Amino acid sequence: MRICAVVLAAGEGRRLRPLTELLPKALCPVGNVALLDRALARIAGLGLTGPSDVAVNAAYLADQVVTHVGDRAHLSVEPDGPLGTSGGLGRLLPWIDGRGALVGNADAYLSDARREPGKDIAALLEGWSGGTVRMLTRPVPPGATGGFSGQRFAGFSLIPWSYLHGLTDQPADLVRTVWRPAEAAGDLELVTYDGAYIDTGTPADYLRANLHAAAGLSDPSATVDGRAERSVVGAGARVHGSVTGCVIWPGATVAAHESLRNAIRAGTGLTVPG
Repeated sequence: MRICAVVLAAGEGRRLRPLTELLPKALCPVGNVALLDRALARIAGLGLTGPSDVAVNAAYLADQVVTHVGDRAHLSVEPDGPLGTSGGLGRLLPWIDGRGALVGNADAYLSDARREPGKDIAALLEGWSGGTVRMLTRPVPPGATGGFSGQRFAGFSLIPWSYLHGLTDQPADLVRTVWRPAEAAGDLELVTYDGAYIDTGTPADYLRANLHAAAGLSDPSATVDGRAERSVVGAGARVHGSVTGCVIWPGATVAAHESLRNAIRAGTGLTVPG
Protein backbone atom coordinates (compact mmCIF):
# COMPACT_ATOMS: atom_id res chain seq x y z
CA MET A 1 0.00 0.00 0.00
CA ARG A 2 1.43 3.36 -1.04
CA ILE A 3 1.42 5.97 1.75
CA CYS A 4 1.26 9.75 1.83
CA ALA A 5 1.08 12.07 4.83
CA VAL A 6 -1.28 14.94 5.64
CA VAL A 7 -0.75 17.47 8.41
CA LEU A 8 -3.98 19.20 9.41
CA ALA A 9 -3.20 22.87 10.11
CA ALA A 10 -6.43 24.68 9.22
CA GLY A 11 -7.98 25.14 12.67
CA GLU A 12 -8.77 28.51 14.23
CA GLY A 13 -7.43 27.61 17.67
CA ARG A 14 -10.28 29.36 19.44
CA ARG A 15 -9.40 27.97 22.86
CA LEU A 16 -5.89 29.35 22.50
CA ARG A 17 -7.00 32.92 21.90
CA PRO A 18 -5.76 35.64 22.09
CA LEU A 19 -2.45 33.99 21.09
CA THR A 20 -4.04 32.68 17.89
CA GLU A 21 -5.10 36.17 16.93
CA LEU A 22 -1.39 36.69 16.18
CA LEU A 23 -0.41 33.27 14.82
CA PRO A 24 -2.36 30.25 13.56
CA LYS A 25 -2.19 27.48 16.14
CA ALA A 26 -0.02 25.35 13.87
CA LEU A 27 2.70 28.01 13.94
CA CYS A 28 2.71 28.58 17.69
CA PRO A 29 6.17 27.63 18.98
CA VAL A 30 6.79 24.78 21.39
CA GLY A 31 10.36 24.71 22.63
CA ASN A 32 11.07 27.47 20.06
CA VAL A 33 9.94 25.21 17.18
CA ALA A 34 6.61 25.74 15.41
CA LEU A 35 4.17 22.92 16.08
CA LEU A 36 3.80 22.41 12.34
CA ASP A 37 7.55 21.96 11.94
CA ARG A 38 7.52 19.36 14.69
CA ALA A 39 4.85 17.41 12.80
CA LEU A 40 6.73 17.67 9.49
CA ALA A 41 9.95 16.50 11.16
CA ARG A 42 8.16 13.49 12.65
CA ILE A 43 6.78 12.55 9.25
CA ALA A 44 10.20 13.06 7.65
CA GLY A 45 11.55 10.58 10.19
CA LEU A 46 9.39 8.01 8.42
CA GLY A 47 10.85 8.92 5.05
CA LEU A 48 7.93 11.08 3.86
CA THR A 49 9.05 14.48 2.54
CA GLY A 50 8.25 16.92 -0.24
CA PRO A 51 5.05 17.99 -2.02
CA SER A 52 4.50 14.65 -3.73
CA ASP A 53 4.26 12.75 -0.44
CA VAL A 54 3.30 15.34 2.19
CA ALA A 55 0.38 17.78 2.23
CA VAL A 56 -0.61 20.54 4.65
CA ASN A 57 -4.02 22.17 4.71
CA ALA A 58 -4.65 25.75 5.77
CA ALA A 59 -7.65 28.00 6.35
CA TYR A 60 -7.40 30.36 9.33
CA LEU A 61 -4.59 32.88 8.73
CA ALA A 62 -3.78 30.69 5.74
CA ASP A 63 -1.29 33.12 4.24
CA GLN A 64 1.00 32.63 7.23
CA VAL A 65 0.85 28.85 6.91
CA VAL A 66 1.44 28.97 3.15
CA THR A 67 4.48 31.23 3.57
CA HIS A 68 5.86 29.10 6.38
CA VAL A 69 5.52 25.81 4.51
CA GLY A 70 6.83 27.09 1.18
CA ASP A 71 7.75 24.25 -1.16
CA ARG A 72 8.21 21.69 1.60
CA ALA A 73 4.73 20.22 1.10
CA HIS A 74 1.66 20.29 -1.11
CA LEU A 75 -0.66 23.04 0.17
CA SER A 76 -4.44 22.82 0.28
CA VAL A 77 -6.07 26.16 1.15
CA GLU A 78 -9.68 26.17 2.34
CA PRO A 79 -10.77 29.71 1.38
CA ASP A 80 -14.18 29.73 3.08
CA GLY A 81 -12.97 28.56 6.47
CA PRO A 82 -11.89 25.27 8.04
CA LEU A 83 -13.62 22.18 6.67
CA GLY A 84 -12.87 20.01 9.69
CA THR A 85 -10.58 17.02 9.79
CA SER A 86 -12.73 15.02 7.37
CA GLY A 87 -13.59 17.83 4.97
CA GLY A 88 -9.95 18.82 4.75
CA LEU A 89 -9.03 15.29 3.66
CA GLY A 90 -11.95 15.19 1.25
CA ARG A 91 -10.62 18.29 -0.49
CA LEU A 92 -7.26 16.50 -0.87
CA LEU A 93 -8.60 13.31 -2.49
CA PRO A 94 -7.29 14.10 -6.01
CA TRP A 95 -3.81 14.57 -4.51
CA ILE A 96 -4.04 11.46 -2.29
CA ASP A 97 -4.99 9.53 -5.43
CA GLY A 98 -5.58 6.02 -4.13
CA ARG A 99 -2.95 6.01 -1.42
CA GLY A 100 -3.33 5.41 2.26
CA ALA A 101 -2.86 8.53 4.35
CA LEU A 102 -0.97 9.07 7.59
CA VAL A 103 -2.92 11.98 9.06
CA GLY A 104 -1.56 14.10 11.89
CA ASN A 105 -2.88 17.09 13.80
CA ALA A 106 -0.42 19.98 13.78
CA ASP A 107 -1.34 20.88 17.36
CA ALA A 108 -0.40 17.47 18.77
CA TYR A 109 2.74 17.54 20.91
CA LEU A 110 4.46 14.15 21.06
CA SER A 111 7.73 13.26 22.76
CA ASP A 112 9.34 9.89 23.42
CA ALA A 113 12.70 10.08 25.18
CA ARG A 114 13.66 6.65 23.87
CA ARG A 115 12.90 7.17 20.18
CA GLU A 116 13.56 9.86 17.61
CA PRO A 117 10.58 11.65 15.97
CA GLY A 118 9.21 9.35 13.31
CA LYS A 119 10.55 6.20 14.88
CA ASP A 120 8.28 6.89 17.84
CA ILE A 121 5.16 6.43 15.68
CA ALA A 122 6.56 3.84 13.25
CA ALA A 123 4.36 1.17 14.85
CA LEU A 124 1.41 2.75 13.02
CA LEU A 125 2.89 1.53 9.73
CA GLU A 126 4.52 -1.74 10.74
CA GLY A 127 2.74 -4.78 9.35
CA TRP A 128 -0.20 -2.73 8.10
CA SER A 129 -2.48 -4.66 5.76
CA GLY A 130 -3.78 -1.56 4.02
CA GLY A 131 -7.37 -2.37 4.93
CA THR A 132 -7.75 -1.21 8.52
CA VAL A 133 -7.83 2.20 10.18
CA ARG A 134 -5.10 2.61 12.74
CA MET A 135 -5.09 5.21 15.51
CA LEU A 136 -2.27 6.32 17.77
CA THR A 137 -3.60 6.38 21.33
CA ARG A 138 -2.90 6.94 25.00
CA PRO A 139 -4.98 5.56 27.88
CA VAL A 140 -8.00 7.63 28.84
CA PRO A 141 -7.11 9.46 32.10
CA PRO A 142 -8.74 8.08 35.28
CA GLY A 143 -12.21 9.48 35.74
CA ALA A 144 -12.51 10.63 32.12
CA THR A 145 -15.05 9.24 29.67
CA GLY A 146 -15.21 8.73 25.93
CA GLY A 147 -12.42 7.50 23.71
CA PHE A 148 -12.09 4.13 22.04
CA SER A 149 -11.98 1.02 24.23
CA GLY A 150 -10.36 2.92 27.06
CA GLN A 151 -7.90 4.73 24.80
CA ARG A 152 -7.94 8.31 23.47
CA PHE A 153 -6.64 9.68 20.19
CA ALA A 154 -3.02 10.88 20.34
CA GLY A 155 -2.56 13.01 17.27
CA PHE A 156 -2.01 10.60 14.34
CA SER A 157 -4.08 8.06 12.45
CA LEU A 158 -3.49 5.87 9.41
CA ILE A 159 -6.41 5.67 6.99
CA PRO A 160 -6.68 3.36 3.96
CA TRP A 161 -8.06 4.52 0.62
CA SER A 162 -11.11 2.33 1.16
CA TYR A 163 -12.15 4.71 3.97
CA LEU A 164 -10.87 7.87 2.28
CA HIS A 165 -12.43 7.68 -1.16
CA GLY A 166 -15.98 8.36 0.07
CA LEU A 167 -15.08 11.54 1.95
CA THR A 168 -16.32 14.89 0.66
CA ASP A 169 -15.07 18.44 1.07
CA GLN A 170 -18.09 19.33 3.20
CA PRO A 171 -17.37 20.32 6.82
CA ALA A 172 -17.12 17.16 8.93
CA ASP A 173 -14.85 15.41 11.40
CA LEU A 174 -13.02 12.09 11.13
CA VAL A 175 -14.54 10.80 14.35
CA ARG A 176 -17.91 10.65 12.56
CA THR A 177 -16.87 9.76 8.99
CA VAL A 178 -13.99 7.33 9.61
CA TRP A 179 -13.13 6.39 13.18
CA ARG A 180 -16.55 5.40 14.54
CA PRO A 181 -17.57 3.60 11.32
CA ALA A 182 -14.27 1.68 11.38
CA GLU A 183 -14.83 0.81 15.03
CA ALA A 184 -18.33 -0.46 14.26
CA ALA A 185 -17.01 -2.58 11.38
CA GLY A 186 -14.22 -4.08 13.46
CA ASP A 187 -11.63 -2.27 11.30
CA LEU A 188 -10.17 0.04 13.96
CA GLU A 189 -6.74 -0.90 15.34
CA LEU A 190 -5.41 1.01 18.37
CA VAL A 191 -1.65 1.54 18.64
CA THR A 192 -0.48 2.77 22.05
CA TYR A 193 2.03 5.63 22.08
CA ASP A 194 4.68 5.07 24.72
CA GLY A 195 5.78 8.68 25.09
CA ALA A 196 4.14 11.89 26.25
CA TYR A 197 1.19 13.33 24.34
CA ILE A 198 -0.31 16.78 24.92
CA ASP A 199 -3.12 18.38 22.94
CA THR A 200 -1.91 21.99 22.94
CA GLY A 201 -5.38 23.47 22.43
CA THR A 202 -5.58 25.46 25.69
CA PRO A 203 -3.10 27.95 27.19
CA ALA A 204 -2.48 25.60 30.14
CA ASP A 205 -1.67 22.64 27.91
CA TYR A 206 0.32 24.78 25.49
CA LEU A 207 2.45 26.00 28.39
CA ARG A 208 2.79 22.44 29.70
CA ALA A 209 4.01 21.21 26.31
CA ASN A 210 6.62 23.96 26.15
CA LEU A 211 7.97 23.22 29.60
CA HIS A 212 8.04 19.50 28.84
CA ALA A 213 9.92 20.13 25.60
CA ALA A 214 12.49 22.69 26.67
CA ALA A 215 12.22 24.22 30.14
CA GLY A 216 15.33 26.33 30.67
CA LEU A 217 15.91 27.03 26.95
CA SER A 218 16.80 30.53 25.76
CA ASP A 219 17.46 31.18 22.08
CA PRO A 220 21.03 32.45 21.52
CA SER A 221 19.66 35.66 20.00
CA ALA A 222 17.54 36.46 23.08
CA THR A 223 18.60 39.02 25.66
CA VAL A 224 18.16 37.82 29.23
CA ASP A 225 19.59 40.32 31.68
CA GLY A 226 16.82 39.67 34.19
CA ARG A 227 15.96 36.25 35.59
CA ALA A 228 14.52 33.34 33.60
CA GLU A 229 13.82 30.14 35.54
CA ARG A 230 12.27 27.00 34.05
CA SER A 231 11.14 29.04 31.04
CA VAL A 232 11.38 29.00 27.24
CA VAL A 233 12.66 32.24 25.70
CA GLY A 234 12.33 32.73 21.96
CA ALA A 235 14.54 34.30 19.32
CA GLY A 236 15.10 38.02 19.74
CA ALA A 237 13.09 38.15 22.97
CA ARG A 238 14.18 40.50 25.74
CA VAL A 239 13.77 39.51 29.37
CA HIS A 240 14.71 42.37 31.65
CA GLY A 241 12.43 41.34 34.50
CA SER A 242 11.70 37.99 36.11
CA VAL A 243 9.98 34.99 34.49
CA THR A 244 9.33 31.59 36.07
CA GLY A 245 7.71 28.67 34.26
CA CYS A 246 6.87 30.90 31.28
CA VAL A 247 6.98 30.92 27.50
CA ILE A 248 8.32 34.13 26.01
CA TRP A 249 7.55 34.28 22.30
CA PRO A 250 10.13 35.33 19.72
CA GLY A 251 10.53 39.11 19.73
CA ALA A 252 8.53 39.53 22.96
CA THR A 253 9.63 41.80 25.81
CA VAL A 254 9.41 41.49 29.58
CA ALA A 255 10.13 44.85 31.17
CA ALA A 256 12.44 45.25 34.16
CA HIS A 257 9.56 45.94 36.54
CA GLU A 258 7.60 42.81 35.51
CA SER A 259 7.50 39.46 37.25
CA LEU A 260 5.68 36.70 35.33
CA ARG A 261 4.90 33.20 36.53
CA ASN A 262 3.24 30.35 34.60
CA ALA A 263 2.26 32.56 31.66
CA ILE A 264 2.82 33.12 27.96
CA ARG A 265 4.08 36.53 26.82
CA ALA A 266 3.73 37.66 23.22
CA GLY A 267 4.75 41.08 21.95
CA THR A 268 5.29 43.79 24.52
CA GLY A 269 2.10 43.47 26.51
CA LEU A 270 0.04 40.38 25.72
CA THR A 271 0.18 38.04 28.70
CA VAL A 272 -1.89 34.86 28.72
CA PRO A 273 -2.06 32.93 32.02
CA GLY A 274 -1.18 29.28 31.70
